[in-house]
Amino acid sequence: NALVHMYVKCGDIVHARQVFNKMPRQDVVGWNALVAGYAQHGNGEEAIRLVEKMQQEGVKLDHITFVCVLCACSHAGLVDKGCCYFNSMSRDYGVTRAAEHYACMVDLLGRAGLLEEA
Repeated sequence: NALVHMYVKCGDIVHARQVFNKMPRQDVVGWNALVAGYAQHGNGEEAIRLVEKMQQEGVKLDHITFVCVLCACSHAGLVDKGCCYFNSMSRDYGVTRAAEHYACMVDLLGRAGLLEEA
């Protein structure tokens, strides 16, 4: 996980993904690091694909996963997808919404010009 984080922070998503793929056990911390990396470095759609893969693999999404995916939706302009994740987080995943999640939604809606909704 530390190597994945390091490569993400350096902007080297390719090596981060390679290290992640070679990990014998991929836990939520590693998944979140990779999702955050894609979100931060302009590939929100890949971040969302990873979250969907997390779900397929049976990894339990946590509050950090939702911050990462909401950030990814914001940077990729995926307003509807971001709203779906925000609405499902407590209902479907039992994750309590926190200030960070609301801040991501304000960012998402604001970037889309939906200032009233924000």
